[in-house]
Amino acid sequence: MVKEMRSDLNPFSLLKHNNVIIKFAASALLVGLAFRLLISDSFRFYSVVETSVPANEETKPESLMASMPAEEPAPNDFEANKSRTSQSGKCDLFTGEWVPDPSGPVYTNQSCFQIEGHQNCMKNGRPDSGYLYWRWSPRGCSLPRFKPKKFLHLMRNKSWAFIGDSISRNHVQSLLCILSQFEVKDILPLHITTVNTCTLKLGQGSALDSAGSFRNLVPLAIIARLLVIYVQQEEHAVETYHDEEYRSKIWHFPTHNFTLSVIWTPFLIRADIFEDMNGVSSSEIQLHLDELDKKWTDQYRSFDYAIIAGGKWFLKTAIYHENNVVTGCHYCPGKNLTELGFDYAYRKALQLVFNFITSSGHNTLAFLRTTTPDHFENGEWFSGGTCNRKVPFKEDGVNMTDVDTIMRNIELEEFAKAAALGPEKRVVLKLLDTTRLSLLRPDGHPGPYRQFQPFAGDKKAKVQNDCLHWCLPGPIDSWNDLVMEMIVNGGIYQ
Repeated sequence: MVKEMRSDLNPFSLLKHNNVIIKFAASALLVGLAFRLLISDSFRFYSVVETSVPANEETKPESLMASMPAEEPAPNDFEANKSRTSQSGKCDLFTGEWVPDPSGPVYTNQSCFQIEGHQNCMKNGRPDSGYLYWRWSPRGCSLPRFKPKKFLHLMRNKSWAFIGDSISRNHVQSLLCILSQFEVKDILPLHITTVNTCTLKLGQGSALDSAGSFRNLVPLAIIARLLVIYVQQEEHAVETYHDEEYRSKIWHFPTHNFTLSVIWTPFLIRADIFEDMNGVSSSEIQLHLDELDKKWTDQYRSFDYAIIAGGKWFLKTAIYHENNVVTGCHYCPGKNLTELGFDYAYRKALQLVFNFITSSGHNTLAFLRTTTPDHFENGEWFSGGTCNRKVPFKEDGVNMTDVDTIMRNIELEEFAKAAALGPEKRVVLKLLDTTRLSLLRPDGHPGPYRQFQPFAGDKKAKVQNDCLHWCLPGPIDSWNDLVMEMIVNGGIYQ
């Protein structure tokens, strides 16, 4: 790598006017990359959220928070982040409210490269930014920000899996984005002494200790960007696997030997699905209610932690099979089959999941994440439904739909049964009850900005909205604050 850089870019030519002798291979790497950057496109180091708003389109703040500029993320370990519980020592992390947070998100769509296009709301042209400036505040205790450095320390030589549908993929991307900030800010301490020139003093034990100090070598911005690239090359999460449709993936953090996976299994049980990537079906889904999906069960015993979730896919038309016999269906008019309902299948699936976990003989710390509510108004995703709200609901300002209530009740009931068996089976189960707090965030979805510049050609264009998944950065980032707190201080919460 170093030899290639010397041969192709001849970095020593950059140093003639400064009479600096490069003594170490790392020095050659730094200067060579700096030269490359000097002739590349312009860039900004750790810039604010990239927005892509059509020309002549005005951005009007819808709330006090919306008028705030996107600020550089606040440190993760300031005093206000330290956990404080109520006098009783117990609190419910999932009951509370969303409060204004002037510090904004801990990452941006320029500092994280894991954001899928459909969730990259700011790049896609979403004009408002107020939804970025809220944090979840549990009643009776404070919720610390996620601490990437501490998390990766805890996860050394561990493996973690997110098991479920596309919301699980949305969730793991949020986690990857938060962890990416540790790579940039914590791996390589950098001290800058002047504006036009800089001195690099690398922290003891860092990867570039031997590089020493460089004065009057390259502009500050070049060095800053250079170090970010170097750190990301050396320390970033390496994608080691993806399936054909990029729905299931595996990443490895080599420095900590930490493996992170997302497994796409929308029903958790065996399902024959005849649907393309755009959600268009050519036939009814065939669900086998007595057989788990081997896609995740075959790997389960290799995981130290797992977050499992189901939900919305059970609302789709499906034919139900048990013991290789068709026993009924959900929403299958004209099929002359018994309508068993989505709740029947969902309960069966969760019972099967929990029975497997509690009898697996493996001590994975397993979370069940409860159903995620959508916020479609004036229709559904296929019939013109939209989500145009700009601020969170108050706690008493909205009620769950009947469907979400049924699903969450099933989840709570089946979780309670399985958790009661936990001590006997030596299995640890935790409930990640994100339903209610997510219900309060109608402003956090991509809406029409699931695609790039949906109104560039016609400001009145009718486009499909996404009112289920979450913008990144966005409200889903708080889910990781909750997970972190449940791992570190799980015993103090109800």
